[in-house]
Amino acid sequence: FAELKIRGKIFKLPILKASIGEDVIDISRVSAEADCFTYDPGFMSTASCQSTITYIDGDKGILRHRGYDIKDLAEKSDFLEVAYLLIYGELPSGEQYNNFTKQVAHHSLVNERLHYLFQTFCSSSHPMAIMLAAVGSLSAFYPDLLNFKEADYELIAIRMIAKIPTIAAMSYKYSIGQPFIYPDNSLDFTENFLHMMFATPCTKYKVNPIIKNALNKIFILHADHEQNASTSTVRIAGSSGANPFACISTGIASLWGPAHGGANEAVINMLKEIGSSEYIPKYIAKAKDKNDPFRLMGFGHRVYKNYDPRAAVLKE
Repeated sequence: FAELKIRGKIFKLPILKASIGEDVIDISRVSAEADCFTYDPGFMSTASCQSTITYIDGDKGILRHRGYDIKDLAEKSDFLEVAYLLIYGELPSGEQYNNFTKQVAHHSLVNERLHYLFQTFCSSSHPMAIMLAAVGSLSAFYPDLLNFKEADYELIAIRMIAKIPTIAAMSYKYSIGQPFIYPDNSLDFTENFLHMMFATPCTKYKVNPIIKNALNKIFILHADHEQNASTSTVRIAGSSGANPFACISTGIASLWGPAHGGANEAVINMLKEIGSSEYIPKYIAKAKDKNDPFRLMGFGHRVYKNYDPRAAVLKE
């Protein structure tokens, strides 16, 4: 037990032993027994749940999923293997993997009526705004999930994994004024996403294996990241028993923010502004100039204090 002394009275708080990393003090009874609340802005020292999915040590640059180092997963697995690992707690056998990929492919198509929703957006709409609305609208196509049970969790997860890439590709296609491309179940997960993003009805798109391999690793590196802002947002929305697709849309809204996933967009915009490697010295000088508003984006991380293990994989 840990002892907490308030106004001369001592309260004993249980210490929960962690399987890896720091132990945790259970403060769930503090408000009831000590007549006060704890204050921890940003949940920087607070865990909202018990989990065996992801472990992060920011000081040492460690990221593990179900005990597997992120570098090993990126080198030896594909994204759907990692998705299976996150859902079920173990890597799939050959038969389990084949069944899982077939289920994902089966659910990759979205309702045709969703096409009409896209037509209501301005051509200049941000793809994340479209994505947020489209994913949330899936709750209207699956109203039965308002009363879902634990037995439905697996199907819900598979539908999410299958349909969100389709919607992401549709959001991108709409933003650039091109027709939607339907999923092709003869392609694997990453190939299919690239196909939906870059194929057109008049031109067959051939997937570059180098790009496919890089994107597969990017998917793996973004598969989970513990109690981040978007995950916490989805958990809070889901705690009320809301439709899972509606809950995921709240996570997309959080991810859109410049302090979260929006930082990736800021990096892309910066690279577009720089344009060519010959201009890099010029922009480094601008970044060093305190009177210049230009800032280098994508450097540093609030969790990883020394290095980000995901960046090491991307660098390779």
